[in-house]
Amino acid sequence: MKYGLALHTSSPALGLAISSNADDVRCQTWDLGRETSNYLHPYLLDFLSPQTWQDLGWIAVANGPGGFTGTRLAVVTARTLGQQLNLPVFTISSLAAISWQSQQVGTIAISMPAQRGEVFGSIYSLSDDRQELTTILVDRVFSSADWDTQLADLNPSHHHVIPQSANLADTVVGVLTLARMAFDRSERPDWSMAIPFYGQHPIVMSSIGK
Repeated sequence: MKYGLALHTSSPALGLAISSNADDVRCQTWDLGRETSNYLHPYLLDFLSPQTWQDLGWIAVANGPGGFTGTRLAVVTARTLGQQLNLPVFTISSLAAISWQSQQVGTIAISMPAQRGEVFGSIYSLSDDRQELTTILVDRVFSSADWDTQLADLNPSHHHVIPQSANLADTVVGVLTLARMAFDRSERPDWSMAIPFYGQHPIVMSSIGK
C-alpha cells in the first residue's frame, strides 16, 4: 500500500499529514513562524519515519492563498519531491481544505482576509457523503463589497465559513483527503503543474525544480 504525503505552509505554521488510506491518517503541526524555512526539511524527515520515500505514492500541497514565502516554500518542496521520486503532485486550495474540514455540507462560502481590506474568497459545494467537492466560484481576491454581493446571490441556506485561526496548517488533513479523492479518481498531475496561488496574478514557476 502506497502512502500520500501532504504539506501545508501557507500560514506561519507547518502542517504535515500522511496516510495509506482514509482510516489511517497521521498528522502534526508546528507553529514555527519565520523559522519554517529553516525547519521544514528536518521536521519532514522526522515526521516521515517509520515510512520512507519509497513508500510514497503521491504528494499533496496547499498552494494558497496564504503568505507569499510560506506558500512558495511548500510548493517548491512538493515539486522537488515529485520530480525526484517520479510522483504525481496534487495542489489543493487552502480555501478548499478549510471547506472540507468545516464539517458542513451543501454550499459553502469561504473567506479570509487579504491585503488592503480585501478578502480571499471562493464557493464550493460538498456532497452529503463528503466524497465530492465541487468548485462553484474559484479562489480570487474580492473587495469587501464584491464579496458581500457574491454572498447575497447565494441560496439563504448556504454556509459562510471564516477561519477562526490564522493557523491554516490545521487543515492539512483536508489537503491530504481532497488529494486522495483525486488520486482515487485516477488523476495523476505532473509535478511541473504545481503552481502557487497568491491571489493577484498567476505565477510562472517553470524554471523551479528543473
